[in-house]
Amino acid sequence: PAPALPVTSPTASLILASTSPYRRELLARLSSKFDVQSPGVDETPHPGETPAGTAQRLALEKALAVAAHHPRALVIGSDQAATIDGVHAIGKPGDHASAREQLRAASGRTMHFYTALATVRTADGFRACALVETRVRFRRLDDDEIERYLQRERPYDVAGSAKAEGLGIVLLEAIEGDDPTALIGLPLIALGRMLRDAGLSPLADPGER
Repeated sequence: PAPALPVTSPTASLILASTSPYRRELLARLSSKFDVQSPGVDETPHPGETPAGTAQRLALEKALAVAAHHPRALVIGSDQAATIDGVHAIGKPGDHASAREQLRAASGRTMHFYTALATVRTADGFRACALVETRVRFRRLDDDEIERYLQRERPYDVAGSAKAEGLGIVLLEAIEGDDPTALIGLPLIALGRMLRDAGLSPLADPGER
């Protein structure tokens, strides 16, 4: 289960601009002390925007929206987009029928996930951004195993309808990428680098921060 929401503090040094339980659980690996705030950003893609471009823009917009109210905190924004053809984004299915169609479309093909990360601290002008691509190759799936998988895991809140950190791993042939945590929603390798650059290294003594 995801950890409970940290108590919001006006003097927090680290804020996650997301209410995603997956991102919250990942960030808890690096820090036990952070706040969570909803950025309240419109996530509608812009006309002509690529899925990767949408993810990058939204990650920064989310971080900036929260940082505007907490200038001394380092704010983390992240967004993820998935696509098969490189043009059309694959969103969260939301229901069983949509998830079934997503998995039918992914059968025997490669889905590309673009996970964007942005960190902002307005007090000193710190800003860093990264984009991590993960390629997920699906096995050829028949309708029976798609149905059995959906009944067991109900992955209606994840883009692509397959939870690689859960039973969805059996639907795949391979995962190719530089950071396994990026697929779940928050690339911790890139984030660790940003935290070090911002003076908030996860390995530092709390008194040194």
